[in-house]
Amino acid sequence: MENALAVLNITEAVLWHGFLVFLRVGAAVSVLPAFGETSVPPRVKIGLAVAFTAIVAPAVPTFETIPPSFHAVARYTVTEGLTGLLIGVSIRMFVMALQTAGTIAGQSTSLAQLLGGASGEPLPAIGNVLVLAGLALAVTMGLHVYVARYLIGSYIIFPAGVFPVVEVMTEWGVPQVSAAFSMAFRLAAPFVIISALYNLMLGVINRAMPQLMVAFVGAPLITAGGLFILFLVAPALLTLWWGALQSFMINPIEGLR
Repeated sequence: MENALAVLNITEAVLWHGFLVFLRVGAAVSVLPAFGETSVPPRVKIGLAVAFTAIVAPAVPTFETIPPSFHAVARYTVTEGLTGLLIGVSIRMFVMALQTAGTIAGQSTSLAQLLGGASGEPLPAIGNVLVLAGLALAVTMGLHVYVARYLIGSYIIFPAGVFPVVEVMTEWGVPQVSAAFSMAFRLAAPFVIISALYNLMLGVINRAMPQLMVAFVGAPLITAGGLFILFLVAPALLTLWWGALQSFMINPIEGLR
């Protein structure tokens, strides 16, 4: 009888621990790149959250030994859910950097409307290409392994059952937004430079020959040039993007500097 009670107590402790980890992991998976996309069915997301929980839970220290109660469930649901969303959004910022870079490149090369509604989010054609290619590259390079490592290490930055400290969020969250926009402008720099040279050339031609409709002559040129530049620089841009994402997930603090 005592052995049966001991087994029940151990089982209850394991399930309680797994449930608390699932709260954070499930919230993070809902917004993670590739795993949390709108095109992924909810059942698949739940299965992914359970799979990540099975990986993360054994590596996370046991929480405070408190019996499951309504107060404990409510507290952990709010704190762990909020922390999980912050973790997921911190990785999602890198996808937003690709989207912003694609939008800048599309506006610069007159490709902003071509196939703009091909995905769930209205993006220019270059944005769709960069995001899909970036997600494919990340998954191929082992995104799930880095995400699991990141979730395990998140308990050091954000302890379980505690609301994120404002000072930590200020020092950790604000640089992420700055780094995301900085990366977006760096990725879109080749297209912006080509656009500036194109408009400068059109201005010179229009000044020399005012009767020539330079806009109609130059529109196909900038479109073809934008596609050619995308063909040339896309591998380097995605390599730079994946390197930054990988460094961030390995060391969330130093990866932003």
